[in-house]
Amino acid sequence: MSKIGLLGFIVIALSIIFAQLYHDAPLSSLFDFSAFLIVFGGTLGAILIQSSIKQLRHALKQLLSLFAKPSVLLDAQITTIKRWSVISRQEGLLSLEKQNTEGTDSFSEMALAMLVDGCDPVDLQQILEQEIELEMDQHERSAQVFDAMGGYSPTIGIIGAVLGLIQAMAFLDQPELLGQGIAVAFVATIYGVAFANFLFLPIANKIRLNYQHKALFNEMTMVGVIAIAHGENSLLLERRLHGYLARAVY
Repeated sequence: MSKIGLLGFIVIALSIIFAQLYHDAPLSSLFDFSAFLIVFGGTLGAILIQSSIKQLRHALKQLLSLFAKPSVLLDAQITTIKRWSVISRQEGLLSLEKQNTEGTDSFSEMALAMLVDGCDPVDLQQILEQEIELEMDQHERSAQVFDAMGGYSPTIGIIGAVLGLIQAMAFLDQPELLGQGIAVAFVATIYGVAFANFLFLPIANKIRLNYQHKALFNEMTMVGVIAIAHGENSLLLERRLHGYLARAVY
C-alpha cells in the first residue's frame, strides 16, 4: 500500500475516533452488524444486478492493485525507447527483433512487434491509439462500478435507518429501549454515507488516477515508437519524451 493511501485511512479512522471520544460517546455505538449487513449487502446486491461478471472481475482486479506502486515508470521507458532508437538507426529496424522484451508491458511489446514487422507509421499510430482508448474505456467502467456503489450506499443506509425505526416503534412504552433503538437505526445512515465518501468514491477516483498514469505511459511509448519508425534523431526523441515527465501523476 502506498504511504499516502495508508495515511488517508489513518486520518479517517483517527478523525472518527477522536470525534466520538471528544463527546464522551462510546466507540461501540458505531458498530452494529445488522446495519452493516443491510448497507454493505444491499449495495453489493445492487451492483451484482447492474454489472456483468467480466466487469466485476476487472473492477476487483483494479481494487487488489489499488495501492501498489505503479508498474510502469516513465523515466525507465524513456531510456528503453532511446536505446531502441539508437539500435534501429545503427542496425535497422529488424535488429530490434533481438531485443529482450521479458518484463516489458504488453503495450510496449505489441508496439515494438508491429514496428519490427514494418507496419506503416500511420496504421501503427491508429492501432496504438485505438488500444489506448479501449483500455481507458475498460478502466473507466471499473471506476464506474465503485461510483455506482457510492451512489447506492447512502440510499440503502436510509432504508436501513427506516427499518431500524420501524423496529424501534415496538418499544414506544419503554422510553429507554426506544431511544437505544433509534440510535442504532441511524447507524445504518452513518454506514451508508461513510462507505460512499470514505471508501467507494475515493476508490473510483484512485482507479482513474492510476490509469491516467498508464495512459500517459502508453501515449509516450506510442510517440517514441512512431518517431523511431520515421528515423528521428535519438537525442531529439529523448528531449521530446522528457516533456511527458512533467505531466506524470506519479
